Amino acid sequence: MRSTVPKVLHRVAGRTLLEAVLDAASPLSASRTVVVVGRDRARIEASLDGRAVLWAEQDPPLGTGDAVRRAREALGDGGGPIVVLAGDTPLLRTETLSRLLALQREKDLAASFLTFRPPEPADFGRVIRDRAGRPVAIVEARNCSERQRRIAEVNAGVYCFAPEALWRALERLERNPVSGEFYLTDAIGLLAKSGARLAGVEAEDWREAWGVNTRRDLAAAEALENRRAVERALDAGVTVIDPSTVRIGPRVSFANDVVIHPFVSLEGRTVLGEGCEVLSFTRVLDTTLAAGATIGPHCDSQGASIGPRSHVGPYSRLRPGTVLEEDVRVGNFVETKNSILRRGVKAQHLSYLGDADVGPRANVGAGVITCNYDGERKHRTTIGEGAFLGSDSQLVAPVTVGRGAYVAAGTTVTQDVPDGALAISRVPQSNQEGWAARRGAKAKKRDSG
Repeated sequence: MRSTVPKVLHRVAGRTLLEAVLDAASPLSASRTVVVVGRDRARIEASLDGRAVLWAEQDPPLGTGDAVRRAREALGDGGGPIVVLAGDTPLLRTETLSRLLALQREKDLAASFLTFRPPEPADFGRVIRDRAGRPVAIVEARNCSERQRRIAEVNAGVYCFAPEALWRALERLERNPVSGEFYLTDAIGLLAKSGARLAGVEAEDWREAWGVNTRRDLAAAEALENRRAVERALDAGVTVIDPSTVRIGPRVSFANDVVIHPFVSLEGRTVLGEGCEVLSFTRVLDTTLAAGATIGPHCDSQGASIGPRSHVGPYSRLRPGTVLEEDVRVGNFVETKNSILRRGVKAQHLSYLGDADVGPRANVGAGVITCNYDGERKHRTTIGEGAFLGSDSQLVAPVTVGRGAYVAAGTTVTQDVPDGALAISRVPQSNQEGWAARRGAKAKKRDSG
C-alpha cells in the first residue's frame, strides 16, 4: 500500500476495510466477534472504539492458522459455527456469508468455505477437488504444480467451521517449510483426509472475495462499492440524474421519490425521506432529511437533522447538532452548529447561528452572528417566537431575545431583550456637510506642494 496506515484502516466508501467486513458479518447474530491484530493493535482498536468486539494479538505474525489459534481463548469452547474472515475484503456481502453459514448448518459440515473464479487466478490458492467434485485441499499458489496452476477456482479466504473440527485441525497444522507460517488453508486438507464432510461454495460475484493489497485495488473497490450503492438507490425508487458523478455510501438509506443531482456525495448514516432533493456539489454526512426537504447546491451538512419541507442553501453549512424543524429556510452562506431552528424560521443570508435556540417563525437578518464563545466556554443564545433580528446584529451569549422582540440593524445585544421590545445600540449618526469637498481640496494642495 506504500503507507504508514495499517492496510485494514484504509477506506472504501467512507468505511475502513475492517469496518466493511465487520458490517457484512454483524447481521449473522454472532455471539462473539474476535479481531486478531498484530503490531498496529492500538491504532486498529481506536478505529473500532465503541464497537462490541474482542481482541486477540498475533505478534509475531505466523500465518492465518496461527491467527485463528490466537483467537481461540477469546472465542471459548462450544457454541455455534465459527466464521473466519480476512480484514481486507470490503466487497463481501452479508447474503453470501448467510448462504455459507446456512449450508454448513443444513449439511452438518465440518467446514464450508468460499471460492471464486477471478479473471486472473495469479497468486490465489487453488481449490483441489476429487472426481466427484468434493474439495480435498487448498494449495497455495507458490506450492502449486503446473497442472494445479491451470485451475480457475481459487480460495476466497472465507471459512465456516464446526468448532470441534476447527480446533482438531489446528492442532495438526505444521509450519510451511518455505514461509515458516501456519496456513489455515491446510486445515481443509487435513479435514478432508480425516473423512470430514466439506463444501466449497462459489461466490455469485467473484469480486466479493477481492482482497485489497494495493492502491489500485483500493480505487477499484471504491468504484464497485459505489456502483452497488447507486443501484440500490435506483431500486429503492430514487432518481439519480447522473450515476457516474454521484457518490453514495453503503450505510445511506432512502425512501422513494428522492432526487439526487450530479456531483452529490452522500456519506455515513444519512437518511433521505420521501421526496427529498439534493442538488449538485453538495456533501451530506450523517444527516437525516425528512419528507420534502431540499438541500441546494454547494452545501455541506454533517450530523444534522432537516425537517419536513425545509430548504437549505445554496452555499450553506450545517454542522453537528443542527436541528431544523419543518418549513425552515436556511440560505446562502449561513452556518449553523449545535442549534435548533423551530418551525418556519428564516435565516436567508450570511449568518452564523452557533449554540442557539431559535423560536418559531423568527426572522434572522443578513449578517447576524450569535457570539457563543468567550475564549473558554460556549454559551447559548435563545431567540423567542416571531422575533426579528435586523441585519448585521451580534448577540453576545448568554442572552435571550424575547417573543416578538425586534433587534435593530447593526445592534450588539449584550443584555436580554424583553418580549415585544426593540433593542438598539447604534452610535448616533453625524453628517458633516461639505466634508468631501474639503478633503479633496486638502489632497490637491498637498499634491501640488
